[in-house]
Amino acid sequence: MRELITDDRRTLAVEEWGDPAGTPVVYLHGSPMSRLARYPDDSLFHELGIRLITYDRPGFGGSTPRPGRRVVDAAVDVAAVADALGLHRLAVFGVSGGGPHALAFAARYPERVTRLGVLASLAPRHAAGLDWTAGMNEGNCRSAAVALTGRQAVTEHLANVGTAGLPPLPEIEQAVLSRPEISAMIGPAFAEAVRPGLDGWVDDVTALFGTEWGFDPADITVPARIWHGGLDTLVPPAHGDWLAARMPTATLIRQADAGHGGHFDATPAMLAWLISDDEGEPRARRC
Repeated sequence: MRELITDDRRTLAVEEWGDPAGTPVVYLHGSPMSRLARYPDDSLFHELGIRLITYDRPGFGGSTPRPGRRVVDAAVDVAAVADALGLHRLAVFGVSGGGPHALAFAARYPERVTRLGVLASLAPRHAAGLDWTAGMNEGNCRSAAVALTGRQAVTEHLANVGTAGLPPLPEIEQAVLSRPEISAMIGPAFAEAVRPGLDGWVDDVTALFGTEWGFDPADITVPARIWHGGLDTLVPPAHGDWLAARMPTATLIRQADAGHGGHFDATPAMLAWLISDDEGEPRARRC
């Protein structure tokens, strides 16, 4: 783990995986997760020639809490990570709750993004024309309702949920998470996320489920791909549809037979695309 200090004197905990000389890709983890969350087979990053960079969002793991943060605030943190590692241009992708934070960086720093990928991403809570909770599972619906009433209510809600484990998930998701390689990664990643307490989770839920993001996905101009599972009830597929319709440079990939956890199986293809050029060839390794 590497710790870096931001301009406002906060700590961000950073981890690297794969080929140190590879093509840089920053991954924005889901929620509640940490910098230890990633595709569970690290050999993939070596095979593709990827230098995968992860970091804890504020309040998770080793990163200083930033109460009241909005989704857009992740942009300056990703830029700080890239600056500390000497990276000017890079690919970026996010999964689930990490998707909006990846979108934020692309919206605010388009000159630094080669390609953008999001998998099973939420749309903005106040997205025009989107019934935001339609088709959403009970646990996330409860969090969404509480988030509209403010951070303190979210704090109390998550304290009641507790930190013993992830909330109950639909059967299709449990089948994915029970895979040995995935459960071996998810357990430590979740434990690290909540090790210092619930601040990171509280601020993620508040930012993602209850407040304006602070930017419009329509402003994103970089090449983008959006993947979503057609059976996802944690983040219903209408969220991916809305993002794709809003973003003029985005291509939507809807996998009809996949749930939320299908993003694990979709990640290798997404990574291969993120590091390829317009002709589909691997992009030359560069900083």
